[in-house]
Amino acid sequence: MVETRDPTIASLDAISMLAGPRTVEELSGGLTNRNLKVTTPTGTYVVRCSRSDTALLGIDRDAEHANSRSAELAGVGAPVLDYRPDLGMLVIGYIDGITYDNASFQRTGIVARAAAACRTLHSGPAFVAEFNMFDRQARYLAIVRERGFPLPPGYEEFNERFARMRTALDVRPDPLVPCNNDLLAGNFVDDGDKLWLIDYEYSGNNDACFELGNIGTECDLDTDQLDELVTEYYGRPLRGKFARTRLQAIASQYGWSLWGAIQDATSPLDFDFHAWSMERYERAAAAFSSNTFGILLEEAQRVD
Repeated sequence: MVETRDPTIASLDAISMLAGPRTVEELSGGLTNRNLKVTTPTGTYVVRCSRSDTALLGIDRDAEHANSRSAELAGVGAPVLDYRPDLGMLVIGYIDGITYDNASFQRTGIVARAAAACRTLHSGPAFVAEFNMFDRQARYLAIVRERGFPLPPGYEEFNERFARMRTALDVRPDPLVPCNNDLLAGNFVDDGDKLWLIDYEYSGNNDACFELGNIGTECDLDTDQLDELVTEYYGRPLRGKFARTRLQAIASQYGWSLWGAIQDATSPLDFDFHAWSMERYERAAAAFSSNTFGILLEEAQRVD
């Protein structure tokens, strides 16, 4: 239980549904939020408390709130119960279920369920903003340069290939759909009947192949599993979508590695952001340098 003398806990009194008798537990996993599980006589809630420099990371809390409501309407997001920007708090319903880890995706049927949950989200109400990793990477890179933060060794040697990748993906652009854009394993919650998708800090309308490629990166899927995810999502194997998704996975790795570099330079958390950043960068660098990179650029322009 979290001590009530904590000033964040004391602020809960300003939210009527959380005032009065309650127990408060710290939930693990938040790198840009402090997440609290609050139990009262009338219900159990999760309070997402902002704690990072959102301007540097590009987090729009108003968009997060609006898109969380849209995800709820789509049927895969937790109920949104209150939003207090003055307190830096978003209150959502607590989902009583199992939070996935990367090992969960090795179990039979999980990849198919993840694809179905993504289809449900992507078929729901449009989000209030767009998310494009190519644009975001440019903003992150500008911040790193302006502030003198360390870049991964050799990072900018791949900028030209990154630009070629964007050009290839733009030849036959897919329609934008509402995407979470940050579906690491811990953002999948399984209540036994339904798979929920949580945490909409980086949400925005985007190419579905980025969502799938980012899942591949964050949940450590191998190539066969990533192809399975794409096949389950689209209902059949599509060579062009396989290539688009693999390219978007590289974009995810290359772009988010700068997120890690910014966090490494600025975050007070006891977390190895440098190792997190380098893991993604090294995977992107290997993919850029692979003999298959040019093939992916061609395949992504196919008409399936």
